[in-house]
Amino acid sequence: MKIMASPAAKKSADNLVWSGRRHILDTRDLTLDEVEYLFSVARKYRDGGPEAMPLPAEFVGKGVANVFYESSTRTRSSFEFAGKVLRLNVVNVDSKVSSVNKGESIEDTGRNLAAMGFKIIIQRHSAAGACDLLVHAIGDKACIINAGEGASSHPTQALLDAMTMLDCRDNLRGAKVAIIGDITHSRVARSNLWLLQLMGAEVHFAGPPTLMPSYLCNLGAHVHMRPEDAIKDADFVMALRLQLERQQSGLIPSIEEYHRVFRINHDRLMLAKPGVKVLHPQPMNRDIEITYSLADDKKFSLMDNQVSNGFALRMAILYTLLTQTNKS
Repeated sequence: MKIMASPAAKKSADNLVWSGRRHILDTRDLTLDEVEYLFSVARKYRDGGPEAMPLPAEFVGKGVANVFYESSTRTRSSFEFAGKVLRLNVVNVDSKVSSVNKGESIEDTGRNLAAMGFKIIIQRHSAAGACDLLVHAIGDKACIINAGEGASSHPTQALLDAMTMLDCRDNLRGAKVAIIGDITHSRVARSNLWLLQLMGAEVHFAGPPTLMPSYLCNLGAHVHMRPEDAIKDADFVMALRLQLERQQSGLIPSIEEYHRVFRINHDRLMLAKPGVKVLHPQPMNRDIEITYSLADDKKFSLMDNQVSNGFALRMAILYTLLTQTNKS
């Protein structure tokens, strides 16, 4: 007979999962228990709405600051909407009209927001390590969420990607995940590598040699120069955006050549396992890294699911950080 834990015991176990963790900085920092807890909360929100896990009254109205030094559509809007659905006070700090333009540092911006009483600061920045600066500056005065920085990390994107894959199978142990494209400049690729390996998946990268970091093999990844080799027998294929703004330095011969060699299409997908699914973190350059027809093919594409899961997951992150680390 299976013994069910009491609600009090379950609440205690949840507290232990998040003991001492106040920030979401990278998937490399997370434990499997933490990841599974976030997914369980996110699924409740996705399937039952905000009433599935209502925010306790003492946290309603707490301040959340969206501080985005780079452009964003999905990440910023989903965090904003998630906060508002949970009845939090969400403020978007526009770096173009903020004191950053007067020379204010990341640290001082964070200190001022914490002094105003914001409980969560969500930051996107072009420099790797920007969230670490924020953490060191404000200590335990607020929870920090990395919404993407430099080419190093984007933990919430990787979490929603893995959650979306788990909608298709019970677990990711032994799953082959092929990630195709501009790996060098992709923060999504790195955060996905750490998380997918934590969950037992086998990660294969493919891309032009000039867009492939040399150290990936040392991190347990499989590296290929041809997309066909990565896609063969894959359970999931993820196309990454070719960052056109970075291609003026001649890292690829031409967009046309990239399109010919690395674009994911139905024909290349035939090399994968039956039932293969396709993901893309977006924004995408249609018909460069993935064909129009494949991106919109509901038999294969999980892109809409990624967006829906991203909203639910970010609700789960806000809920968890508030209820587990801001008791006072």
